Parts: sequence; structure tokens; C-alpha cells
Amino acid sequence: MNVCEKFLNYVKVETTSNEESETCPSTAVQLDLAKILVEELNILGLEDISLDDNGYIMATLKANTDKDIPSIGFISHMDTSPDISGKDVKPRIIENYDGEDIVLNETLKVVLSTKEYPSLLNYKGKDLIVTDGTTLLGADDKAGVAEIMSAMEYLINHPEIKHGTIKVAFTPDEEIGRGTDKFDAEKFGTDFAYTVDGGEIGELEYENFNAANAWLTINGNNIHPGSAKNKMLSAMEIAFEFDGMLPPNERPQFTEGYEGFYHLVRMGGNVEQVKMVYILRDHDKELYYNKKDYFTNVVNYLNLKYGDNTVECDLRDMYFNMKEKVEPVMHIVETATEAMKAVGVEPIIVPIRGGTDGSRLSYMGIPCPNLFTGGHNFHGKYEYICIQSMHKAVETIVKIIELYAQK
Repeated sequence: MNVCEKFLNYVKVETTSNEESETCPSTAVQLDLAKILVEELNILGLEDISLDDNGYIMATLKANTDKDIPSIGFISHMDTSPDISGKDVKPRIIENYDGEDIVLNETLKVVLSTKEYPSLLNYKGKDLIVTDGTTLLGADDKAGVAEIMSAMEYLINHPEIKHGTIKVAFTPDEEIGRGTDKFDAEKFGTDFAYTVDGGEIGELEYENFNAANAWLTINGNNIHPGSAKNKMLSAMEIAFEFDGMLPPNERPQFTEGYEGFYHLVRMGGNVEQVKMVYILRDHDKELYYNKKDYFTNVVNYLNLKYGDNTVECDLRDMYFNMKEKVEPVMHIVETATEAMKAVGVEPIIVPIRGGTDGSRLSYMGIPCPNLFTGGHNFHGKYEYICIQSMHKAVETIVKIIELYAQK
């Protein structure tokens, strides 16, 4: 079974995660794919295969040489984003793409437009996999899962390629920020690893945001508007005031590259009480801490203005920039770059404007850059992936392993 066939099988299994759930995995459906993967790993002949109670899969491809070679890990996540349905995904292959707009769903008039998504034009003459316009595709990150599985299958079928110990892991709940919450780094035990969870062909990432989340509760005082003078305190108006005090140009829609932001992701309530959720992001640690300080100062100012506990704030660090942990072992980035070039892929080294399992794993003792999968437009109905890019991802994984055996 090639990488495309594996991918098409995996995306048909619903694995949407749920941030409201307190279980791990957050949804039982993720275990449906996990069981399929365990069965395939057994058929392939990997060893030490385990699926724990929290939905984490680990397996080992034993070294086939006595040479002292670093142990390498490859990691992808099984869940898909809850932003849009991942149930009843109906992938469609567009062979020899002609460079024109793609009608995903004629009934709903959903069109994957080259004007809106000009990256499509890079794939003229290639083969694409698209959605039916009603769900996401699931390339994030079932493409990574399929690519790792295919790379392991290739190595097993080509024992002439010498390699050290290779370990693979498939995790739940990455899309809701819990992908490594119960990851057993000691059990995994590799010298370093790569997540296969990136986007377009060639992407190689070893920098990500420092990240905090903030949960605000704004407490007002609701009085009948007919007798509200000097009595009513509107939590909604204070919420608007709070948001207006944050730097207006430091929002996601005005930032790019290494620029950080404040982002209001959820808000609800009434005059009596409002709940708000923010995320704070910056690549630079000093600027990140400055953002946290500024945010806290706004909270303190409004409490001074309106009274203690008017604004309650729970501000927590979520993850940090993996660059700090990867730079001391930059050979893992340099080797990935060399591997891509060797298989005809031009590396695109960019900072992640987000986070991956690798960012947290790097702080758990496993430096872990991120490799491309070949997908575009993740988390939505316009998601697509190029089949030829998926094959190149498999080749890149194999070449990384091969290069370390030659060092």
C-alpha cells in the first residue's frame, strides 16, 4: 500500500478532538484510527508496539547495523481540528491538475479558487487530493501519519539501507494543545526526533511561538436600565474597554513572520458577567514576557478603576520556542536540509506561527524540529494536498535516516 492509499484510508476515520472533554484521548473515535495503526505496525514487523490507555502509540524499528548511530524518532498526531467537521470525509483525487479553479461542491457552490489560494498554481500538472466542500481533509496530520508509516515500510522492504534504532509515535489531541500532556518521553528514549506536521513541500521549522493562554472573567452589576444611574456596571462594556486597551496593530490579521500578537479567540456573556479567552504569542522571549506584563497591567488598571476582582485573570504559559533547545544540536536541522536537497526538494526554513508537539517535546529532552507533509489550508474545507509532495516527504524521512547511518 503506497502513501496515498494509506492516507485515503486514514482520512475516512473520524478523529476530531474536543477541547471541552476532560478525558485523554478527548474523543473515543481517535482510538478507532489508533487500533488500525497498531494492526498495520504489527503487519509491517515493527517491535515494542504499544497503545496505552491515553491513546499514545509507540513502536520501534530495530537497528540493522552494529554501527553507533543516534536513535531517531518520527512523530505525528492522529486527531483533526474541531474547527470544522472531520466526519464522513470524502476525499477526491484531481489527476494532472490543470491550473484552474476546482469546484469542490457544485450544490453548495464551494470553489477552491486560484485567486484566493494562489499556491494552487504551483501544482499544475501534479495530482491533488481535495475535499467535497463540507469537511476538512485531515492532512493535518494524517498525511504525516501516512508518510511515517510508508517510510517504515520502505526501510523494512529495503534492508540494504542501514539504519540505527528508529522509533515512531502517534499522538492524540494535538489540535487542542494536549498532544504531549501524557507523552512518555523516557519510554520513547530517542536522541532527537522530528514531527511530520508541517505544510507545503520543503517546509522545515525549528522555531515557534512562545505561547500563553488567558481566561478572563469580567464581573459586572446588572440593574434594571430604568433605575441604573450610578449603579449599573456593564461587564460587556468593560470587556470592550479591555480589548480596546490592547495594541491594535498587534493582532493576528496585522502580523506575520516573527511578529507576535494578542488574539481574542472566544467571548460570551451579558451585563452581569462576560467570559473571554485570549492567546498571547511571540517568538522573542523578552517580547513574550513584555506581552504578558502588559496584559496583566491592563487587568490591574481596570480593577483599580472599577473595583477589586472586576476582572479575574488566569494567565498560563502553554509552550516555549523550541529554538532554544534545537540550536545546541543544529545538526538535526542541517541533516534534514541535506536530506531534502538530496531528494530534489528545496528547503524552506521558516518560523512556525503556532506550536507543534515538537515544541513541548524539545523541553522534555527530545529536540524536535518539524518536517513538511505537503498539505495546504489546514483546518478547513479548502484543505488540499499534493500526492507528489507526500512521496517526497517519505523520501525525506528515509534520506534523513540514511544520512545518519553514513556519518
